[in-house]
Amino acid sequence: MRRGRPGRQLARVAVGSAVFAGTAGAVQHHQQQRWARQEGAANQEAATQQQLAAQQAQIEQLQQQQQYAPPPPQYAPPPQQYAPPPEQYAPAESATPSYVDELQRLATLRDQGIISSEDFEAKKRQLLGL
Repeated sequence: MRRGRPGRQLARVAVGSAVFAGTAGAVQHHQQQRWARQEGAANQEAATQQQLAAQQAQIEQLQQQQQYAPPPPQYAPPPQQYAPPPEQYAPAESATPSYVDELQRLATLRDQGIISSEDFEAKKRQLLGL
């Protein structure tokens, strides 16, 4: 058996160990990253589950409140009240006085001397349409 120099053998072992250690370190690093991602995903899933549970609790609470609330009325609201229609009045005396009343008033003014007989006669013809 041939024996080489002991230094070379030692160098080979050292290089082989270094390569193995480097590879093992890289593998370990990748594995740690994978575990961190899985842990992050698990934490995110747990947070999502907590949010869903809180929302479900809120929904149940609202449903219970609605259960105890009085039901909405099932009938139509009363009709809107309108102002009453204007009352129908009996025909009032016309705004223009009757011929007889007007002639009596003019006669009184003539008798008091406020208007002349000519004015009275002119107005009488006008009222009677003569």
